[in-house]
Amino acid sequence: MIKKIAFVVDKMPYKSESSRLTLTHAIASQTVEIHLDDGDNVEPVLAFVGEGVLNCLKNQKASEVYGVTTLESHIKNALLTDIKLLICEEDVKKYGLTEDQIIMDAEDIGADITSELVPFSEIMSVMEAADHIIYS
Repeated sequence: MIKKIAFVVDKMPYKSESSRLTLTHAIASQTVEIHLDDGDNVEPVLAFVGEGVLNCLKNQKASEVYGVTTLESHIKNALLTDIKLLICEEDVKKYGLTEDQIIMDAEDIGADITSELVPFSEIMSVMEAADHIIYS
């Protein structure tokens, strides 16, 4: 049996801990399989919507501005652990961002999968199919 978990981020980075905590929980969800019955798996999906797409910007200056580690490294670690990462294309356009400004891969640390720019309807479908939703 596959347990589908949707982690959805709609908050700006760094003004609260919700984005960082959601990313941490998504990455940690990969380790929960040791507590499941044989044959059971967890299928996490991490989605960024609304202001949450701003978490996906490249070249964040979090350490300089806020004195904390960048969320860029968290997003790359999520890709490294093979978490499906969806970014709402309507919100990317709304904020005037381009794909070149968004973290689309983590090849520099050995990740094989990439982020996907998708319509909000696809993110809604993922949430509707999820067994659990963590929305922050």
